[in-house]
Amino acid sequence: MKVFNTLTKKKEEFIPLEEGKVKMYVCGPTVYNYIHIGNARPMIVFDTVRRYFEYKGYEVNYVSNFTDVDDKIINKAIEEGVSAQEVARRYIAECKKDMEGMNVLPATTHPLATEEICGMVEMIQELIDKGYAYEKNGTVYYRTRKFAEYGKLSHKNLDDLRSGERSLLVTGEDEKEDPLDFVLWKPKKEGEPAWQSPWSDGRPGWHIECSVMAKKYLGEEIDIHAGGEDLVFPHHENEIAQSEAANGKPFARYWMHNAFLNIDNRKMSKSLGNFRTVREISEQYNLQVLRFFMLSAHYRSPLNFSAELMEASKSGLERIVNAVDSLKYLLGSAKQEEMTAEEQEKAAKTEEFVRKFEDAMDDDFNTADAVAAIFDLVKYANTTAAGESSRAYLQSLLNLIVRLSGVLGLKVEKQEEMLDEEIEKMIEERQAARKAKDFAKADAIRDALLEKGIILKDTREGVQWKKA
Repeated sequence: MKVFNTLTKKKEEFIPLEEGKVKMYVCGPTVYNYIHIGNARPMIVFDTVRRYFEYKGYEVNYVSNFTDVDDKIINKAIEEGVSAQEVARRYIAECKKDMEGMNVLPATTHPLATEEICGMVEMIQELIDKGYAYEKNGTVYYRTRKFAEYGKLSHKNLDDLRSGERSLLVTGEDEKEDPLDFVLWKPKKEGEPAWQSPWSDGRPGWHIECSVMAKKYLGEEIDIHAGGEDLVFPHHENEIAQSEAANGKPFARYWMHNAFLNIDNRKMSKSLGNFRTVREISEQYNLQVLRFFMLSAHYRSPLNFSAELMEASKSGLERIVNAVDSLKYLLGSAKQEEMTAEEQEKAAKTEEFVRKFEDAMDDDFNTADAVAAIFDLVKYANTTAAGESSRAYLQSLLNLIVRLSGVLGLKVEKQEEMLDEEIEKMIEERQAARKAKDFAKADAIRDALLEKGIILKDTREGVQWKKA
């Protein structure tokens, strides 16, 4: 199995640290709002990577954090007049709903930054003791130039580097020994959440959070560290500097990064008015369509989101779903139990599609070619399955399509359609729950309907619904 390693800029044979096991850390979202489709790409991509490792027989320890202390969360809390913890807790719950809709498996562990502060204080102290960090007026900085290999992931020359877009500076540049030094701990401002430390009551820098959580839940050295390519510098570069200085060994063997997602050929931004949340997409499409769309291109290729491409993805997914439905229909009236000799030959030929699928995934998780292999299998099933086919042959085709689609996290078996009266009854129950301020029950009903492919939209005129 070949993996493109951002660290070496080439595809490398995957060799795990421990045979049969994969330790994988994926940077999760900062939870201050609903997740957007840019957040969705790494979630779907690396969930698929995990699923393929498991398909190949590996035991995967998959850790993905929630950043639940951050300037954006604090600003949202101030704006709403609630605590930062309340904002974070709310949007973690909403994020998990969207992940479920996209069929993203829960991580082995979903650590929260705020629950790991003690470990962060310990690692920062260790870096100070080793001379890699220093304190000035309650702020602790990392001595970037002391780490000789700084820049090895982003392939940047130290002297050419500038601070990353997501700065954690809260005090003047003149306090730093070097403009490139970055923050490990910062003192609190008025109204901000804070924790005790030897340097000041304050909170950790963003980068130290992931170093500590990866170490606690996976160990000092891990197999794969992954995330969006926007995290290469400064976040992942700084993680390497912190972890390798503190632990005295390589941090991650393989670094994987997905490319950017554009909207109608432009970068997604609120100012351009093309900012799309996963929740908004779910009001137009079943989120399985979004997953299919994300997997229709190689993860290292830039991906352009548009209405046309989503419609094409919907049609593509329907081709697979319809083939599965057709096989189920034929199974319902199949009379012959065992395969004929001719069918056994046909069934043996399906191994060719499995080989194509595995070759694609073994080549740096090429999901676009893996989907193409499933399409070839679907075409083969459509042309070789018929009314007189045996139950065993039809079942073998059905099982194979469902199994390979499942490796990509695609649900291709049709849900039983609900009657309109059933839908209306559940909507009434949801409205009653909302009126009684039982929002947990209201959300559960909405999720149950979404699971059945029913999309709700709350409007001034009342609740509108449609089938995805």
